[in-house]
Amino acid sequence: MTPPRRAAVLGHPVAHSLSPVLHTAAYDALGLEGWQYTAIDTTVDQLPALVRGLDLGWAGLSVTMPLKQAVMDIVDHVDPLAVAVGAVNTVLVGPTRCGVTLTGTNTDVYGLVTAIREGFVARHGSRDVTVADAVVLGGGATAASTLAALGELGCTSPRVLVRSLARAAALQDAAARMGVTPRYEVLDLAATPAVVTGADVVVSTMPAYAADPVADALRARGAQASGVLLDVVYDPRPTALSRAYEALGGTVVGGERMLLHQAVEQVRLMTGRPGPEAAMDAALRGVLAAEAA
Repeated sequence: MTPPRRAAVLGHPVAHSLSPVLHTAAYDALGLEGWQYTAIDTTVDQLPALVRGLDLGWAGLSVTMPLKQAVMDIVDHVDPLAVAVGAVNTVLVGPTRCGVTLTGTNTDVYGLVTAIREGFVARHGSRDVTVADAVVLGGGATAASTLAALGELGCTSPRVLVRSLARAAALQDAAARMGVTPRYEVLDLAATPAVVTGADVVVSTMPAYAADPVADALRARGAQASGVLLDVVYDPRPTALSRAYEALGGTVVGGERMLLHQAVEQVRLMTGRPGPEAAMDAALRGVLAAEAA
């Protein structure tokens, strides 16, 4: 029998996180008795003490904003993908001769690729579609993971629309490490609707409500959307951007789908067993349906 272990999602704020629902459903489906997964509100200042206090009673951590970069300097090892992206969303706890070793990795890229492919199935009837033209809204840590995901899908030169080029320096560094060559542009609400509606794939990595002006611009222009939008925000759900894009004929994938798939991969890494996607998906849909009722 696998001994009980703990895991948690860290972030600030984090009370809204659906990660406990997903991981708890996985533990139940896998028969991991006594395993516990919680949410711990953690600031950047509190992070070092919490992470360095982990022992072998822990399986790992999910890490969300604003901690994805800060945690990289605390763990013992960071895997190559997370180094390239410049963000860790998963910490794995493993044994060493002298105690524990902490490894930082990134499952956001897997979650993004798989969620976008769900959109391909809905729009094209196939998950294997090459992305010729893509747009990324936002320039933070999730945008870096998005560049890696789009690279896997065949698009190495997406357009990245940001509110300030000066604040995109870390993203530019990450792109250089990954060997992708995005085209960076300042978000222009007059020009953005044509750019967004004409792309094969659009990924919004902007925080909740930050993309609402883009949604307003889309509604004002009224051009038909021709691709798939993944909005990584899942609270509120659906977002104003998702509603506007779908109204123009585009296919929308909610941020909860990315959350599901990155969690499936986290469960595999933390437990050593395949993440039970069907059980986790059912639990997620149940919670979202109850919230919408």
